[in-house]
Amino acid sequence: MKLDDKTLDLVRRAIDEDVGAGDATTESTIPADHVSLGTVTAKADGVVAGLAVAAAVFAECDPGLSFQGRVADGDRVSAGTVLAVVEGKTRGMLTGERVALNFLQRMSGIATATADCVAALEGSRTRVLDTRKTTPGLRSLEKYAVTVGGGENHRMGLWDMVLIKDNHIEAAGSIATAVAAARASHPDLAVEVEARSIDEVASALSAGADRIMLDNMTTEQMRDAIALARSVDGPPEIEVSGGITGDRLRAIAELEPDFVSVGALTHSVTALDISLDIEAVR
Repeated sequence: MKLDDKTLDLVRRAIDEDVGAGDATTESTIPADHVSLGTVTAKADGVVAGLAVAAAVFAECDPGLSFQGRVADGDRVSAGTVLAVVEGKTRGMLTGERVALNFLQRMSGIATATADCVAALEGSRTRVLDTRKTTPGLRSLEKYAVTVGGGENHRMGLWDMVLIKDNHIEAAGSIATAVAAARASHPDLAVEVEARSIDEVASALSAGADRIMLDNMTTEQMRDAIALARSVDGPPEIEVSGGITGDRLRAIAELEPDFVSVGALTHSVTALDISLDIEAVR
């Protein structure tokens, strides 16, 4: 993962949030010339993501620190696996520890959850998508972690696709009106329509939507909606969304939608347990 200027700025702001005027504990207890070897270790099974971000945190805290990855982003590891080794001045290492682990644990948790969803859909045509339900400021990193886990990104933001949802339809007056207005304003963008019923699916088909999102439907409703959508010439892509949990993925895959979007990948994921343990060198 190559970090751009925006990501490096995010790293600096995260460090500033944690360190503020200085690391009172480390600066008062650790001599300036103290050197340690730190081992970053997975304490649970999972998929790794965010090593470059963790390395950037340590480099910002002390450019003299050496960060050597022992695995790569996308690797599935077991508890006890050494992910990286950090060597150098102890002060910088301890000051950067929490921020580096926060990034690494959250991103690895997202990659792990995504990989589990992908595995549940193995053998089907259905691909896993993320959503915009991301941590403010962390979207690019969280969506990167989704791709590391084998998923795909939905919209990065409001600019790269038209997604007409229930509130847009209510304000515009109808699906047909909303789709026509979107086509006129943004002819270069794909248009997706959220549908909550068979009638709305029919309206989205008539309006010529490129993709239809089946939102919060039962399995039977999804089956009927997909059959209707695929009965037309040049059928749109079908996305399933709304409270998708792991135990529903196989049943959904059997219906063969093109995509299933899972907001939980980023809005309520469990961070992967990862630790940093140091050994004094001198």
